[in-house]
Amino acid sequence: MIAAGDEAPALTLADHDGKPVQLSSFKGKKIALYFYPEDDTPGCTKEACSFRDHYAAIQKTGAEILGVSMDGQNSHQKFREKYHLPFPLLVDDKAELAKAFGVYVEKNMFGRKYWGIERSTFIIDAEGIVRKIFRKVKVDGHEQEVLEALNEI
Repeated sequence: MIAAGDEAPALTLADHDGKPVQLSSFKGKKIALYFYPEDDTPGCTKEACSFRDHYAAIQKTGAEILGVSMDGQNSHQKFREKYHLPFPLLVDDKAELAKAFGVYVEKNMFGRKYWGIERSTFIIDAEGIVRKIFRKVKVDGHEQEVLEALNEI
């Protein structure tokens, strides 16, 4: 499991357009890497739209936002278009990045157990080092926590 002070894994995932994206290609820029369970669901939509609405402020910190879920490219494209999301959404259909960051977990809903992504955000500095981790994120007010963390590094 990734801890603050660790180097972010150098995995490559496709984005919403099918283009390969490597975390290491963002060296020199801070990243707010957020994992979310599923496109176009109430909590995930609220979180994505909150990041969208604060995107300019996040960019002023010298950072980029990357969203990650196990949804496919087509789902990500529709989600981005529907809500006018200005940042990339990465396809982690095999949960490779989610496993590397320790956010692919066993969940329990209405007595049914299944594996999925735990809503989490990782703040990565310009050298590729994880500086702050938010696990089991509560959506309300989270964008402010992310902005504060980005301003601290």
